[in-house]
Amino acid sequence: MANDIRVCEKCKHIKLKSMVPKLQKMAPDADIKIGCKSYCGPCGKRAFVYINGRYISAPTEDEVLAKAAPFIKK
Repeated sequence: MANDIRVCEKCKHIKLKSMVPKLQKMAPDADIKIGCKSYCGPCGKRAFVYINGRYISAPTEDEVLAKAAPFIKK
């Protein structure tokens, strides 16, 4: 089963040009969807990503990726 990953292109704490390739490396089979997640309050304060239905946030892009790694289906 493919991983479902969602990121917001308006998040001020991530850069899609660097985050998407890292996510693709972590989960090559992932279906990565980019778009507004209507989560503007937390999105304005911390980096976040949805991984398989779980909202994961952290102060920086690298920290959110580290926290997200255990939720990637292998």
